[in-house]
Amino acid sequence: MMYLLNTKKTWLLFLIIVITHFNTKAQKVQWASKVIGVSSERKEINGDTKSPEPHQYRAEQTLGIPNKLPAFGDSKCAWSPSRRSNPIPEWIKVGFANPMQIRQVAIAENHNPGAITHIYVYDEADREHLLYRNENVAALRVRGRIYHFFVKKTAFKVKSVKVVLSTAQVRGFNQIDAIAISDSNDPVKAKINLAKKLDVKSKPLNLGTNVNSSFDEISPVVAPDGSAIYFTRAKHPQNIGKEHKQDVWYSKLRPDYNFGPAKNLGPPINTEHHNSSFSISPDGNTMLLNNVYRPDGKLEKGLSITRRGSDGNWSKPRAVKIDGYRNLNKYSEFCLSPNGKVLLMTIQQTDTKGGKDIYVSFLNSDGRTWSKPRNLGTKVNTAESETSPFLAADGVTLYYSTSGFSGFGSNDIYVTRRLDNSWTNWSTPKNLGPEINTDKWDAYFSIPAKADFAYYITYHKSIAGSGDIFRVSLSDSNKPKPVALVKGRVFNAKTKQPISAEIDYEILATGKNVGKGNSNPKTGEYKVVLPLEQEYALLAEAKGFLSVDTVINLKGINKYTEIVTDLYLVPIEEGATVRLNNIFFSRNSARLLPESYPELNRLSKAMEENPTMKIRLEGHTEIYGNKKALMDLSKRRVKSVQKYLSEKGINSKRIKLKGYGARRPLSVKKDQKSRALNRRVEVRILAK
Repeated sequence: MMYLLNTKKTWLLFLIIVITHFNTKAQKVQWASKVIGVSSERKEINGDTKSPEPHQYRAEQTLGIPNKLPAFGDSKCAWSPSRRSNPIPEWIKVGFANPMQIRQVAIAENHNPGAITHIYVYDEADREHLLYRNENVAALRVRGRIYHFFVKKTAFKVKSVKVVLSTAQVRGFNQIDAIAISDSNDPVKAKINLAKKLDVKSKPLNLGTNVNSSFDEISPVVAPDGSAIYFTRAKHPQNIGKEHKQDVWYSKLRPDYNFGPAKNLGPPINTEHHNSSFSISPDGNTMLLNNVYRPDGKLEKGLSITRRGSDGNWSKPRAVKIDGYRNLNKYSEFCLSPNGKVLLMTIQQTDTKGGKDIYVSFLNSDGRTWSKPRNLGTKVNTAESETSPFLAADGVTLYYSTSGFSGFGSNDIYVTRRLDNSWTNWSTPKNLGPEINTDKWDAYFSIPAKADFAYYITYHKSIAGSGDIFRVSLSDSNKPKPVALVKGRVFNAKTKQPISAEIDYEILATGKNVGKGNSNPKTGEYKVVLPLEQEYALLAEAKGFLSVDTVINLKGINKYTEIVTDLYLVPIEEGATVRLNNIFFSRNSARLLPESYPELNRLSKAMEENPTMKIRLEGHTEIYGNKKALMDLSKRRVKSVQKYLSEKGINSKRIKLKGYGARRPLSVKKDQKSRALNRRVEVRILAK
């Protein structure tokens, strides 16, 4: 027998399957905010640890908006009773943050719907009211639905709802994605949380047979300058190893913006085992590789790094050490930020929300090891497995793939943005929409610094039903924040020959190091990506050389910019002279400003590493003003520099002083830039 509190005509609305957005102006909708009780919960067992997953299929998954609908099917982000075909009724009771009079209860049944036998509501005094009863339930011919039960407006405010299931009547595990109440007769609808302005500047384009094959291409990583793409290819006949397994391949971008024929990267990166790459540094000289390469040739869980040598070849991969690293899942993915200081990873640990969560780790002060991974939190991570995180060049915008939110297929690509420096506070993830996400598995999103194109993997309209790499041009609203790509070469200032060096860039005002890179050992080429609206000190460092800082001013720039500037290193030898570009004093004063400290600290370090080196500090001023006063000012300023170095432990006997005042100008022009050029402190090496 079925008891209804509304008309027969209204009952027809029960079976509406909703796939569009709900109109928040027409109705007030509340989704459940807490679990009050539950009969049982299905426990998913982790295959590696043999222990139950703490969040998958649990009652908590009914809270908030639907995580699966409007798509249907099994989801770990939905509540499922512990047993299928249970003769004992199963039930869940949920509460709502703000009790309200209602006209509707909506139950999102994402998998095996039709088992609902009773719906109870509870008023503010916790008195129980039966709204719906149907003991003759049966399996439906639909994969899922939102079940709408309409009533006359209740005389009381509803604070909680209890749903009872007869799972014996519907085969398989029954699942409830979410439960809502509403004050309207308009059916509550599930929605996909779409990113704004979903228009794309170009339709997704398959990269073609130069890159894609009839085998799976996965994990594409585009070089930050867009010049090449690296990816993993599975089971291809040209892969190394008897079973062909997985190898890393690459393809270079041609002048016509198409990619050339892909090539196997070869040893030592590719072995007879499963090999894959994740990130390539802006300079193209550093790459992350999945797994740890053991001396015996085998691989184990973890992460490795390889660098390009002076011969142009990649070095033998070495293990990346991450404090407290542990992965309870058989799979993992990694992403290195363009500044080389932030490492994202998808792993499973004891605080994981689902199969794999996204974690963040930071480069330790030793420059070699990484901090203990930190979970990004529940705004990003779900009870499903998150995969393929990609942190854009702005260091703020994160793209990743998951099936833990309402989407179009088995896995969709989402975008979220970091809101502060905690790395646990993120904007609500937005689906990139149906132009990119399909009814198939979509993942591995990657964008170069220019953000002109985005690259990703999909099985939709692929060459042979396998995973292919596609390219698309995004709308501006879905792009990362614009950045600057700074590039050039590093030279020996004396011989003008290219050299291998470490590239550092600092916030000029604070001296804080915010990124590192390396120049190509053979060509001296370097590339770094810098966020806008800052002024940076950019320098190269190499043993046996003094660095010369270059100022990169990006203040006032609000669009993608490329800057070409060469860096010079002065060999530490008698007679060499280096200008200290980032030494600043108060106006008409010898008082050093804090912005000077980073460059002076580097000079101090160089003198510590070269204990026999002696220098002369030479002070210069502009040419306009009282010559005697300018001479005195130049002497006092180099004296201040000597004092600072002495406080850092450098014996003052190793430092001679000379003030030239206005006698040695670099320019006689009157404009402010030329006058500033004359105000300088130089270091002359007297003894090596």
